[in-house]
Amino acid sequence: MMDLFPSRTLTLYLSRLFVSRIFGVLIMLVLILQVLDLLSESGAILAQPGNGQAQILHYVTLRMPQLVARFLPYSVLLATLFTFFPLNQNSEVIAMRAAGLSAHQILAPMLATALVVSGVSFAFNEMVVTRATAQLKAWQNVQFGALPDGDEPRSNVYVADHHDILAADTLSGNGQAIVLQGVTWYERDAHGMITARTIAPRATFAAPGWRLEQAERFDVAKAQSTTSPALVVAKDITPAQLDITQADADRMTLGQLSRTITALKSGGRRTAELEGKWWHKFSGPLSSLLMPLLGSVAAFGLARSGHLFIRAVVGMALGFAYFVVDNLSLAVGNFGGYPPLVAAWAPFVLFALVGEMVLVRTEE
Repeated sequence: MMDLFPSRTLTLYLSRLFVSRIFGVLIMLVLILQVLDLLSESGAILAQPGNGQAQILHYVTLRMPQLVARFLPYSVLLATLFTFFPLNQNSEVIAMRAAGLSAHQILAPMLATALVVSGVSFAFNEMVVTRATAQLKAWQNVQFGALPDGDEPRSNVYVADHHDILAADTLSGNGQAIVLQGVTWYERDAHGMITARTIAPRATFAAPGWRLEQAERFDVAKAQSTTSPALVVAKDITPAQLDITQADADRMTLGQLSRTITALKSGGRRTAELEGKWWHKFSGPLSSLLMPLLGSVAAFGLARSGHLFIRAVVGMALGFAYFVVDNLSLAVGNFGGYPPLVAAWAPFVLFALVGEMVLVRTEE
């Protein structure tokens, strides 16, 4: 029976080439994109009184994990092309084929390396990216000012109380110890028209309701503003509702997202979008495994035929087409067009079959 991998020496050689190029491309992409991102965000950071170089560096530490997670699959794709292109051009692939290796055997070390990269990406997303995303979103929501105290700052809270709406810029704490910052209470009639708006810098749970401190109320019909040192509103909104309303899959680990989906389902709320993102927490990192297969079209074929560059472009096009289809599938799933499982995994399966078909038809 033919071994799946080539010799140990050749396996290590290909894996080492592949890993060095993955990290090289990733570092290049992240540094360039981080600089471009700082050019657009540094003004907003420094506009906040008291912010300086320390806050700029803090922003970089929060933003960089997001860039690494997002562009790691792209790096694997480009590293595949940068590995296979010179191997083909220098006739090393021809030498491997002449030694009796199949295209799948040549590709096997890179697929194994990509699988390890996928595992590292999954762990990195769970342990680093989710926490950094939660902190960065909360910080951006207060215009890079001081964050409220709390173990896990959350932002853009929005809860309906019958016709009325309670909104807050940030939420900190849990249960009855929840503290809302930048609170707005909208009173609406049966037709959804706003009849009054109350703003307050802070709100706490009043059991029942939420006590707005230093509240300022504007009556739309009378066009009058009144102030109150304390005002209790939203008596039907409980701390449990606020605990589950901030259902942002990007800032949640797999376990937190699972608990949120269960809580929302028990309350009769739609969870298709969150379920699709739950599955995508697996299929997203695993997309790195597809990149060597889609980019392998650049590895084979005679360099002197003049089609090597075209093969590299085709491999790059297949890789980028996967990301486009993946995002489109998630968007359609969010609107209920696909079941969550299909929305997250259909692009992966489709492009795995496409990559395998191209490889078999051209080389095997």
